[in-house]
Amino acid sequence: MKIVIAGAGGIGFHLAKLLSSAQHDIILIDTNRDVLEYAQAHLDVQTVLGDASSIQLLKDINMAPVSIFLAVTTLENDNLVSCILAKKLGAKQTIARINNISNLQKEFKATFNELGVDKVISPSLLASQEIIRLLELSQVTDSFEFENGKVSLIGITIEDSSLYTGKTIEEIRNFKGTVYTPIAILRGNETILPRNNTLLRRGDHIYFITSKKEVDDLLNTIGKAAHEIKSIMFIGGNVISMTAAKKLENDYNITIVEQDEKQCKMLVDELNNTLVIKGDPSNFELLKEEGLQKMDAFIAVTPNSETNIITSLMAENAGVFKTIALVENLDYTHISQNIGVNTMINKKIIAANNIFRYVRKGKVEAIASLHGVDGEVIEYAISKESKLTRTAIRNLKLPNQAIIGAVIRGEDTVIPTGDFVLNIHDKVIVLALPAAIGKVEDLFR
Repeated sequence: MKIVIAGAGGIGFHLAKLLSSAQHDIILIDTNRDVLEYAQAHLDVQTVLGDASSIQLLKDINMAPVSIFLAVTTLENDNLVSCILAKKLGAKQTIARINNISNLQKEFKATFNELGVDKVISPSLLASQEIIRLLELSQVTDSFEFENGKVSLIGITIEDSSLYTGKTIEEIRNFKGTVYTPIAILRGNETILPRNNTLLRRGDHIYFITSKKEVDDLLNTIGKAAHEIKSIMFIGGNVISMTAAKKLENDYNITIVEQDEKQCKMLVDELNNTLVIKGDPSNFELLKEEGLQKMDAFIAVTPNSETNIITSLMAENAGVFKTIALVENLDYTHISQNIGVNTMINKKIIAANNIFRYVRKGKVEAIASLHGVDGEVIEYAISKESKLTRTAIRNLKLPNQAIIGAVIRGEDTVIPTGDFVLNIHDKVIVLALPAAIGKVEDLFR
């Protein structure tokens, strides 16, 4: 598949890395020679120096064989223009990154479609949605739902008091008569696919797939007591915090701390039931004066990753139950479980995973990226008879670096055994490490 990516920044580079590992033909466009040289040195991609909104540049590349054109620069207008031009010149599908959330309204999307922009995505909106999900299930560090909540994927840290500490995967699969499926373990920086004899240790971060109705029972079994979130402090008054606050302010006590006066006034105008404080978000004494120690959740979304991490750690030390830090550096997401911040989120990864579903071979319903885990959780739909539906799972030759976590069949959620046989219309949730993704795609194509 030939794919053109306009923008070699965080989102573009991450997409190029994921796609090139799956043997796609990738062309990366940017006006910055340095980022292109870095990409060329680290990825198997072709690079083009120039403006992706230039008709001549797009003609020179030849859009006719391009399956997908992705415009993910930081400039919204350039992304929209380049997608429109690419579509007119023959690109099969176009996806544009936008910054203005109001442009995501249904009537505007229809206008974009008419002009040639097939999909629009907002990294800030996606990040705010992730924050809201994490607050709804406060005991977990990761939360993702498949098929409108039929299946939940959650991440949990194993502590000394947990009944799972010192147990093997085989022992916990049917613990107390309830079936849970662990699909990955993060131990330090190592990603481990759980096998029956894998022994869980204190500090392991374990990811489960389970039906939504069993989540509470799983958390109780592991020893994660429920903690009701009532009061939330955001630091950083940007689109992410404002969008999240709009959704949350009628059900929670929300405080936003922002240094810029103009931004504070905008927040006051946009929000109806949120306390806006003008002040330096990195001033910990100010945060304490504004009630930090009485907060149940602390969410740091300033432009500075280090400020977000440090203040989150200090909030944790002050007794705040839930901390979430926005980070720009992709490497930071791998250390969240090791330093004490409950969850680090990266809007570039979130956006790239959202886009990635449109690129995958096979009928991909959803993709989730687990913080720190070197792999992907992909939901495939089986749309026709194939070898998948003719034999038991154990005979499918699934790579050792992949695991089937759950199958959604109609209204039922099934945790499959090796004897299970897939049917047409089943939705199959698979965790695959990078080396196995290509083989898994071919299997579900």
